Amino acid sequence: MPAPLIKLATERLILRLHRKSDIPTLVRLLGAKEVAATTLRIPHPYTEADARAFLKAQESPASKFAIVEKASGELVGGIGLSVEERHMHAELGYWIGVPYWGKGYASEAAREMVRHGFEDIKLNRIFAGVFTGNPASEQVLKKVGFKHEGTLRQHFLKNGKFLDDECYGMLASDWRSLHL
Repeated sequence: MPAPLIKLATERLILRLHRKSDIPTLVRLLGAKEVAATTLRIPHPYTEADARAFLKAQESPASKFAIVEKASGELVGGIGLSVEERHMHAELGYWIGVPYWGKGYASEAAREMVRHGFEDIKLNRIFAGVFTGNPASEQVLKKVGFKHEGTLRQHFLKNGKFLDDECYGMLASDWRSLHL
């Protein structure tokens, strides 16, 4: 598979690799309890050490991108694909900082990341999981064209509580039929 692009763009956003200069903003945005509550891998509290570890993990092939507003240059969130080349599929993950919720940034970034996955990386399938009770994230996936594929009951343990995982997926053929 081809190496991921370093920068992607939409009408309002730039998706670029994370930088060390992003650390203070990552700590501020990811430090919000509301963001951690909707994601599996973001701890609360989120510290500078967590941000540094995240950046270090990104030194291998780039798959995680900062979501940046074109107009202001502000970091507003993050998005990525965890690609499994052998199976030609990837898991989509994303987060948006609380001050930027409700602006359509997650849908816009997800649409571009999915396009990148199917058209540039040549994946066959992209999937995503959402905790039950996160309708905003489910709406993002539906807007992009993902289909609900089922519920994994009590699939994750987070903060001492079992959470259901709502499973969504899209095939390359689905993407092509939406964008012919």
